Amino acid sequence: MAEKGFNAYHMAQTQFDNVAEKLEMDQAVRALLREPLREYHFLIPVRMDDGAFRIFKGFRVQHNDARGPCKGGIRFHPQETADTVRALAMWMTWKCAVADIPLGGGKGGVICDPHDLSMREQEALCRGWVRQIYLNVGPVQDVPAPDVMTSGQHMLWMLDEYERLSGGKYPGFITGKPVGMGGSLGRTEATGYGVIYHTREALKDIEMDISKTTAAVQGFGNVAQYLIELYNQYGGKVRSVSCWDQQEKKAFTFIKKEGVNLPMLRGITDRFGSINRTKAKDLGYEITAGEEWIDQNVDILFPAALENSITGTNVESISKQVKLIAEGANGPTTPEADTVINGRKITLIPDFLANAGGVTCSYFEQVQSNMNYFWSRDEVLGKLDEKMTMAFHAVLDLSKHRDVPLRESAYMIAISRVAEACHMRGWV
Repeated sequence: MAEKGFNAYHMAQTQFDNVAEKLEMDQAVRALLREPLREYHFLIPVRMDDGAFRIFKGFRVQHNDARGPCKGGIRFHPQETADTVRALAMWMTWKCAVADIPLGGGKGGVICDPHDLSMREQEALCRGWVRQIYLNVGPVQDVPAPDVMTSGQHMLWMLDEYERLSGGKYPGFITGKPVGMGGSLGRTEATGYGVIYHTREALKDIEMDISKTTAAVQGFGNVAQYLIELYNQYGGKVRSVSCWDQQEKKAFTFIKKEGVNLPMLRGITDRFGSINRTKAKDLGYEITAGEEWIDQNVDILFPAALENSITGTNVESISKQVKLIAEGANGPTTPEADTVINGRKITLIPDFLANAGGVTCSYFEQVQSNMNYFWSRDEVLGKLDEKMTMAFHAVLDLSKHRDVPLRESAYMIAISRVAEACHMRGWV
């Protein structure tokens, strides 16, 4: 549940301001980087299945493209706001920079609930979004991707509409496409796997054997499922997961001390990541309130759902056993909670580093689409592992050198790289 008055964009700007001050950044660069370069707000009329028209609000925010075309997902969410999209676009800029890929930060969204829309209505919404923005996006301008409650099918509809309007074939316009239609092998797993590549390296640094660790996961969507998959392959045991229940309109936590069975849970989960509680109970899971994911006696916490999940209100609930937090979601930890976590010496891998696997593999997909030559899954994941490992150790080394938390170190690297690109282009 969001704290009263929480604003993701204000949080993103506060995080930026703190690092800009420590980097002694000049005022012009600060002014350029703390707000988006461009943003588009538009209305999307859709004829519904009953024949009536309904008007949806859409957004696209382009935070900074000094290092390359903007990159970022499109979210379909009933609580979507312009400020949330602004924050996510800014975090995408830092995410691309800290992973050292030649892209900038963008983000899009539509205020809607796909649960309440037929597939035909969702297709019309996707095509309408592209019609409103297609002159300002594209393979060399701004490359969208899936995000909350959007999928490869949505991306393919958007690609088809873009190509209709542009009069050519441009598979590099959008990423997260189905394999065989310009999508990349390994892209589905990339964000979750990337979280675990970082986790593996962080555990080495604090001298913990990943195969002997336990974890609690918030969320059971794409990121959560694949991080659990790879974490299990390394020998780690997930004792609880939480997920949103669409019928009850609230979250529940599913606990199994001996370790959750991922294939079985996937078998009783709908496409939005909601686990069937009746079937889970029959499989021996203890089911508790959604917020109780955070107070489990485990070694690692993986917040992999939405922003504002670890706050000043609930951070004290974190078990003394927890030694590591790896942020699979964007913006899950507030600055107030960060202060407590740092004071307790818990290693925290920040969101825009931990979950950079998704945008990195999207970059790989973009490269493959543009050159019309595709790599094997092992080649993609091998390149991803190498990129994530290099990024993590660059952040870790600076963290130790400057004696600052990983979040601050990651920001220092990312912001410095973007600022340098702006300087070299002569923007400031």
